[in-house]
Amino acid sequence: MQLSDRIGRRMKLQDLHVLMTVVQAGTMGKAAQRLNTTQPNISRSIADLEHALGVRLLDRHRQGIEPTEYGRALLDCGVAVFDDLRQGVKNIEFLANPAAGEVRIGSSAFLAGTFISAVITRLTQRYPKIVFHLVTADETDTLHRELSERNVDLLTARRLGLFTEEKFAFEILYDDSYVVAAGTQSPWLRRRSIALAELMNESWLLPPPDRALGPVYLEAFRAAGLDYPRTAVFTIPPEVRINLLACGRFLTIVPMSVLRFSKRPEIKVLPVELQHARVPIGIVTLKNRTLSPTAQLFIEHAREVAKPLAKSKR
Repeated sequence: MQLSDRIGRRMKLQDLHVLMTVVQAGTMGKAAQRLNTTQPNISRSIADLEHALGVRLLDRHRQGIEPTEYGRALLDCGVAVFDDLRQGVKNIEFLANPAAGEVRIGSSAFLAGTFISAVITRLTQRYPKIVFHLVTADETDTLHRELSERNVDLLTARRLGLFTEEKFAFEILYDDSYVVAAGTQSPWLRRRSIALAELMNESWLLPPPDRALGPVYLEAFRAAGLDYPRTAVFTIPPEVRINLLACGRFLTIVPMSVLRFSKRPEIKVLPVELQHARVPIGIVTLKNRTLSPTAQLFIEHAREVAKPLAKSKR
């Protein structure tokens, strides 16, 4: 009998679930408590899996257990299997009631408060019972991990290095441009044209040059032959910087989409040309993952909301 036939007849999802719980718990005794069963039942499930596959899945030692190379391979498969099952159940629930469903979205805080909020507003007008779970993080590696571990269905994010890996699919929605902004009391608003170098001695509100959008801004300054300017307040969230602009003493750089969605009349764009200050914004998904109908609905409405932004770049 071939291995694939043996697996099909002997491997049980319950045993796979037990294996995943044992590795998470660290010992069979703790796993038995979590699953409300006995330790002999846990041992039997692991033994059945090892017998079906013909390899050892766990190594035992004094501190507990750890997966073997074969065990780690099966665990990776198990994560995908149970995720697909969850997606299948969601699909059935959606088909039974198209007006209800859930979608988990990862993004930065500023995209959640601007673009994603606009998409949700549009989507809930037609499907008011859909539940949205927003996971926000300003560090790209955190969003990368959330999607890789299937804790979110998709990301709305900037196209940066981590999302160019082969396992990801990236659909560009629009290119976000970046502008120099000031409060309405700023004397620089009287000027029709300003060179970036003229602003270097002003008080800036910026993220650190090595975090969040800092590298994008640093590239724009370097393209003009300048270093990162003297910064009065280092902060990552754009909304914090926008709130501080109102007094008129500070300058900052923000994505144009933030001003478009936030509609803050007390904030004005200065006539400063920034080179290399465009970053593609899009939907990031896992290529080998089937999206639920609710997630697909979100993507469809995201495309509609992004159309004016995509046209504005041209």
